[in-house]
Amino acid sequence: MGILSNIFSKIFPSHAGAAQGDQASPAGQTAQADAGTQSQAAPQGSVPAQQAPMAEVDVEAILNQKAQNNPQKLNWRTSIVDLMKLLDLDSSLAARKELAQELNYTGDMNDSAAMNIWLHKQVMNKLAANGGKVPADLRD
Repeated sequence: MGILSNIFSKIFPSHAGAAQGDQASPAGQTAQADAGTQSQAAPQGSVPAQQAPMAEVDVEAILNQKAQNNPQKLNWRTSIVDLMKLLDLDSSLAARKELAQELNYTGDMNDSAAMNIWLHKQVMNKLAANGGKVPADLRD
């Protein structure tokens, strides 16, 4: 199970398996190819074919509730490190580099500031693409 799957399982407990298809490629293309029933014209970021669309989950409300119950003051809205801490996940540089590899980051992994900004946007985009209601200002 990859880091992205762990993020999904913390936000969508019943959705843990869906993120696994997203690990291999940026829009779940592996899951779409495996499904065989997905139209070739499906847009990137669509829900994998083997999975029925879920009711939209309010990611912002879930994360705000977790932040309210957390003794640390974590800014999950802009920080991938704080988001990972809020979800009780390893937020080390090594873990973030692993997440970057899962999401096919092509930038310089030694520029952690740029990588972190990119990671946060990508995670929010993935959450939105898989049934999460994510505010537009947190996505690309």
